[in-house]
Amino acid sequence: MTVLHPHRAPAVSAASTSGSRPAAEESTRQVTPRAAQALALLRIGFGLTFLWAFFDKLLALGFHTGYNQDGVLDRFGEAAWVNGGSPTAGFLSFGTDGPFADAYQSIAGSAWVDWLFMLGLLGIGTAFTLGIAMRAAAASGALLYLMMWSAALPPETNPVIDDHVLGAISLVALAAVGAGRTWGLGRAWGRMPVVRRYAALR
Repeated sequence: MTVLHPHRAPAVSAASTSGSRPAAEESTRQVTPRAAQALALLRIGFGLTFLWAFFDKLLALGFHTGYNQDGVLDRFGEAAWVNGGSPTAGFLSFGTDGPFADAYQSIAGSAWVDWLFMLGLLGIGTAFTLGIAMRAAAASGALLYLMMWSAALPPETNPVIDDHVLGAISLVALAAVGAGRTWGLGRAWGRMPVVRRYAALR
């Protein structure tokens, strides 16, 4: 995978200048500074979204987690994961529909599901916010998005595509273009010996 720096034009090989590869094809591989900054903002936005979901479920901050059956906000109450609440039980028990609903309902509230879900939110959110380990985070995030999509089929507003599918595609695209290198720690992260050795950590 070729990742181009936003402030430096890509090197053009002798083969490309000789006509074996059209110049137009080379130009499409450039990332302008403004494009790199826009992608960085999108990356950070996704990262903060995952982090906020983690803390909301961890502490029941009241933006999605923390309301009782009467609709009354019980902030930092029993719904908080730190107080024994399950971050997956509600959605997997009552929000699932379609061909995979029974499978998801059977694991609702399981401790291992809660831990995997919460660690996923924290890891993906941290990686995208800081711009590190983008490949692993994008793969994990895309899988999480697609699982959430498959939990309630068909989508309410479209026969196939919804925001979960678009989110999965966006995460993969951000990792593919090296969005962590702008306004992030991607460059420094990529220079670490262990990261150089294992491409999955980039």
